[in-house]
Amino acid sequence: MNAHEIDYQIYGEEMQFVEIELDPMETVIAEAGSFMMMDEGIELATIFGDGSHSEQNKGLWGKVLSAGKRLLTGESLFMTAFTHAGEGKKKVSFASPYPGRIIPLDLAELEGKIVCQKDAFLCAAQGVSVGIEFSRKLGRGFFGGEGFIMQKVEGDGLAFLHAGGNIVKKELQIGEVLRIDTGCLVGFTRHIDYDIEMIKGIKNMVFGGEGLFYARLEGPGTVWVQSLPFSRLADRVVAASKYYGKGSSKGEGSILGGLGDLLDGDNF
Repeated sequence: MNAHEIDYQIYGEEMQFVEIELDPMETVIAEAGSFMMMDEGIELATIFGDGSHSEQNKGLWGKVLSAGKRLLTGESLFMTAFTHAGEGKKKVSFASPYPGRIIPLDLAELEGKIVCQKDAFLCAAQGVSVGIEFSRKLGRGFFGGEGFIMQKVEGDGLAFLHAGGNIVKKELQIGEVLRIDTGCLVGFTRHIDYDIEMIKGIKNMVFGGEGLFYARLEGPGTVWVQSLPFSRLADRVVAASKYYGKGSSKGEGSILGGLGDLLDGDNF
């Protein structure tokens, strides 16, 4: 194996974190901002690029190009490496950024590659490469919710993704098709055929309230689906903040509700 062999345990329900156990000189890489806590004896280093071993053999231009690709997925130019430089076993933990589930993936058992949404990656064993996946299909690029660019995680070690709400793992056989909301797609294995289809029927398009497109995934392979995309959660928070923009509603919880606010003169 090229990637470091790490042990882990996931804690929590709605707001999970993963605890990584490192042997001496083992390293785990993570996105900036996901760090939670670590034992004494673990050294932190900021690295340029995708975190794979091949980064060490690249020249300056190669590292800049690798880091620039990360910018296209909305990530930072840098990643953070946590290395156990002492003796015995040490632990470092990384937390999920919003309510949901952490998905552990053994890339060696998944043919070495996962394609996922741009903000799904949380952390991985050093040696795992985090890059970008370009779409060659115009429909997927314009209407897929993720644009032409998705994230790819490659290697033979452990990687951890994060997604919102509950996670469903679907195993698709050859020719089996699954249609899902584009925002609910977390990731899929390399042999899945992913495309975008328009919802049929003028009435469904205008009044359905489910958007104009959905994702079409055809097997063979594995697909991970989330029940609560962060974009959906954010839309609800923004809508609620506008409605309750003046502060706590006096009518909240009452039978009159918003009508009570109108009658008590707050809106005049």
